[in-house]
Parts: sequence; C-alpha cells; structure tokens
Amino acid sequence: MIIIGMIYFLEKNVELCYNYEQIMNTVEADMFKKTTREKLIISAGLIVLLILLGFFMLSGSNFDLLMSLFDKQLTEDQLRDKMMGFGIRGYVTIIILSMLQVVCAFLPAEPVQVVAGMVFGFPVGLLLCSGGVLIGNSLIYLLYKTYGDGIRQYFVKNLSFDLDKAANSSRSTFIIFLLYFLPAIPYGMICFFAASIGMKYKRFIAVTFLGSIPSICIGVGLGHMTLSASWIVSVCVFAVLVALIIALSVKKDCFFAKVNALAQKPKYSSKTSVKECNGLLLWFFYNVLNIYYWFCGIRVKAVNKCGKLPEASSIVLCNHGSFIDFLYAEKLLKKAKPNFVAARLYFYHKWLGSVLKMLGTFPKSMFANDIESTKNCIKVLKEGRILAMMPEARLSTVGKFEDIQESTFSFLKKSGVSVYTIKLNGDYFANPKWGKGVRRGALVEAELDILFTKEEVEKLSTEEIKKGVLERLYYDEFEWLKTKPNVKYRSKSIARGLENILTTCPLCHKKHILTTKGNAIYCENCGKLVEMDNRYSFNSGFRFDNFAEWYFWQKDILENEIKRDENYSLCSEVELRLPSEDGKTLTRSAGQGVCTLTRKGLKYIGTKDGEAFEIEFSLEKIYRLLFGAGENFEVYNGSEIFYFVPNEKRSAVEWYMASMILYDLNN
Repeated sequence: MIIIGMIYFLEKNVELCYNYEQIMNTVEADMFKKTTREKLIISAGLIVLLILLGFFMLSGSNFDLLMSLFDKQLTEDQLRDKMMGFGIRGYVTIIILSMLQVVCAFLPAEPVQVVAGMVFGFPVGLLLCSGGVLIGNSLIYLLYKTYGDGIRQYFVKNLSFDLDKAANSSRSTFIIFLLYFLPAIPYGMICFFAASIGMKYKRFIAVTFLGSIPSICIGVGLGHMTLSASWIVSVCVFAVLVALIIALSVKKDCFFAKVNALAQKPKYSSKTSVKECNGLLLWFFYNVLNIYYWFCGIRVKAVNKCGKLPEASSIVLCNHGSFIDFLYAEKLLKKAKPNFVAARLYFYHKWLGSVLKMLGTFPKSMFANDIESTKNCIKVLKEGRILAMMPEARLSTVGKFEDIQESTFSFLKKSGVSVYTIKLNGDYFANPKWGKGVRRGALVEAELDILFTKEEVEKLSTEEIKKGVLERLYYDEFEWLKTKPNVKYRSKSIARGLENILTTCPLCHKKHILTTKGNAIYCENCGKLVEMDNRYSFNSGFRFDNFAEWYFWQKDILENEIKRDENYSLCSEVELRLPSEDGKTLTRSAGQGVCTLTRKGLKYIGTKDGEAFEIEFSLEKIYRLLFGAGENFEVYNGSEIFYFVPNEKRSAVEWYMASMILYDLNN
C-alpha cells in the first residue's frame, strides 16, 4: 500500500501520467525528468525497503524457512508442516518471494508458485502470489518512472521494440497479454515494457496484474495437484523455460518483428467482396425494425403483383424516398435474401459495415467509377442471387423522383437478366430526408412487379430500357397524397428541419436565414412566414401550396443566376472529413480549407492531415454532389469520400442544386 501510495503521489505532483505521442516533444519530456535529489530520495527509499525485507527474510527462524524451500530432502508433507508452523511468516515469505521474482527479472516465478500451491492450496496460494506480483509490478512502475530513459533504450536496442507503434497501437494491451503467455519472458521485463509505452498507473496495474493471473494459476495449480513428483515437474518446467529463453534469444529479432507488425494495426478498409445474406440475421433485424416502426405508427401495405418472388439471377430496382426504404423492400423480398447496394459511407464504420456485409449488402461509391462495386454486382448475378438497387442513388429532396445516371441503363442492358421493380409511395412523408423523426399515421405502399423479362432485355435497346425504368419508378408524393384524403401525419415538430432544404425567403429573398419551430417556418428578417398542416400543406393564401413548390422556385432562381453569369462560383470555408482509419466512426476530421464550385467543377484548397493539399473534381466526375440536409456535401474519389462541412450548414442543399444545374447545362 505504501508503494501504491508513493506512485499516486508522484503522478499527481510530478505529472508522471503522460501521453507517449507527446513525449518526443522536448518541452513535454522535460516535465518527466526527475532531479538528482528526487532520484536519490526514491533510490534511498527503495534501498531501505530492500534492506528491511532482507532483515525480515534472514531474521529469526525465517532463514530456516527460506532454506527449506530449496531442500529437496523434504517431502511434500514435511515442507507443508514446516511452513505452516511458521504462521504468518510463511504467508509473508511467499508474498515477498513473488514480489522479488518480478523485480529481479532473472528469477523464475514457477518454483515459488508451485510451493505456494503445495503448501497453502490453490485459493490461498493464488491470493499470496498475486499479492506479491501486484506489489512487484508497482515497484517496477516506480523504477521506470525514476530511471525510465535507460530502460527504454534497452528495449529499443536489445529487444527491437518499436515503442512508438506500441504506444499508439490500439492493440498494446493485447500485446502485453500475449507476452505474459510466453514463459520465456519474465514478469519484470513485461512490466518494464508496459510502463515504457506510457500507461497511466491505473491502467498499467490492471493490465499487468490481469495478464499475470493465468500463468500464476498454472504454477499454483501444478503445486496444488503435484504430490511426490512436484520437484520433478518444477525441474521440467524450468528446463522448458531455459529452452524457450535460448530460442527467444536466437530468434528475438524475428519474434519482435512480428510483435511490431501486430502493433501496427492496418488501416480499416471499406472494400469487400459480396457474400450471401445471412438469413437468420436478416430475419432478426427485419422483425426488430418492423416492430419498432409499427410502434412508430407506420402502416405498410405490400402487394406482390408477380404472385411469386423474383427469379434467380435478376435485378430489382426500387425508388428511394426514405432512408428506411430497404425495410419496405425486404417485406416483399426477405425470403429471397437479396443483395442490396448501399452508399460506401456506411461501410467506413467497422461495426455497421460488418453487419451490412452479413446482411448481403455491399458498398458503392455513388456517382463515381467503382470497379469493386461492378464486380460485386456481376458476382451476385453469376451466383444466381437477386441484386437489389436504388438507382436514384440518393434520397429524394422533396418527395419527387430524382434522375438516374446513364450508366445504370447500360448496366441493365449488359446484364441480360430479368428486371423487377418495387414502387414505393408514402415512404418519403413517413420519414423525409430533412425531417427529425418518424411521422405517426404514415401509410407506405410497396408494389413488386416485373418490368422486363430476360428475353425482353436482350431485345430492347438501352433507350427503350431507360424509358421503361423512368416510367415505372417515377413518383410524386404530393400527387399521391391527393389520392389518400384520410392520411394525416402526427408530429409535434412536423416542419422542423425544412430550413435545411429551403434556402431563400420568398419575401426578402435573403438566403440561409430561415428557421423552424413546431409546425411553423420563420425568417430572421421577416418573422413568421407560414404554418404547415398534418398533410404537409401550407396555409391558404401563402405563395406556395407546399415546400416542394418552394424548393423548385428557389432552384429556378439559382438556375437563372448561373445562366446569366458565365463566371458563376459558389464558395465556402469548409471542414474536410475523410473516411475513418480505425472504423470506430464514419468519418474523421482531416483538415480545413475552401471549396469552390464553378463551371469547371469542384475545387478544394486547404489542408489534409496537417499538410497543404489541393484537389479538383470535374463536373463529369461529380454528376451530382451528394448532400446531408443541414450537414454537408460530399463527393467520392474511388473508394474514398471527400466529406465537406460548410460553415453555413444550411447551404449544403445549395451545393447540391448548383452542381445539378451546372452539370445539366454542360451536357
């Protein structure tokens, strides 16, 4: 307890707890350098402690007790009786010996542990040895914090450890546990290593103590179970340890090279090869989500006009008004276990990406050349499975059909398989792109039907296939809602979020000054503008009947502005975010800069991972800038996303509209 108290005192007052990434900084490193006086005080304290322990070990009958541990003439029963006869001195001796075999790294641990098991049994022996190791580990930590530089150099030069990698690796704890499972490496050496990578005391003592428990259990267990052959077993164990130490000495460079490779955790990648959907997992997720959205008040009316599931090696196209469209599609396709294509962004998260892969989903870099995705599509069809796609490749902004890239129709033609469609209505209003939460009272209609047979696809031209797809998938949610007079949406904040797709006030024509509260829309300059009812309609007398008309009005204004100005540009300071490197998040902050959108394309000038960086995307490569309402705009470059967060987040939709207008004017 005194040792642990000393460590806590030193950490609080001498700032011993540090981040290894910063230790190479000279100013920070000076904080950990102890004065000569401090070193002398700590050294004197340790010397006094060792002297006191020496007196204890050699005083009275303790010397006889110590020698009895190495007296091979004693039987197990005689050794047990001798040690038990010394009372508390016997317990303390085992604790001290366990501590010393940590501090004096050359001493083997197994003999002490075997004796503890023989004499005191497994529970008590384990407790005594563990207590000694706990104290020894704490002493090692104190020693390293006092004389750390020299010990660190030992590891760098003699054990070939890359401490920079080990300290910053998320696998550092695993590496320490691994070392404990190698009997050729003494406890003390492992403790020095753990201390050298910058662990705080609480984490250090937890990791080193727990790491030592398995081997302590083995040693104490051997002693507890061994009878007359106990010393033979100990000699055999010791011989094995010596052999392993020799082997490690000969092959140490090879071994530590593997440890260094383990410390260098590979960058997480979203790339994958599509697999068959896990039916059990699909059933679980589908039913859980279905129950959840049922409680949210969404009614789903699904109709299969084919009367059966799509045939093997076929494509299913689905319009995309809502984030949860896959749920409605699965209601019609779940028994067929389709392979869905999804935005690569969601695969940057390791856990989410793993679940999506198990569900048979695979990533696609939207509006970008993605050979990996194309190969996965072909693989699905060749293996006789169903490929499910949402060809709009982004959520509808205002509940109206978005356009489809020409390459999609070419792919349908080249695939030479039957094409089915799932037409959705009401999905957008149930959970709009800009909305905050699900709307109760929503009705969603899902209809599965065949569009082209395999034979028809082979005969039709690409233009004829395009015409058929556009006619079948076209939707207008406001027109559909007119046919459902009894559908009413219940939400206390039904208008919340509309400011993220409505950029311009219709009264003062100023941009990005709209706000929402409850069911009302306000202008910071003009005050309250309008209220929206439970069928997404505005008050009578307002300039627009609904927000879709408002959106297209502002889009027309922007288009006229771009047509009039040959030098049109949209510019903003942005935060650059890139794919997560460890898979713990979707994206990570990577820099700051300025984005500019012109007739030539999108250009970013700024920083990337601390260095000056510049990149440009042509309009042909962009096609459409994807955007998150009130969040960001983004573009894929191969398997990497460039995720830009503008200073004015409400402007994200304007980047989307401008990119669409500029592309269409140039093509």
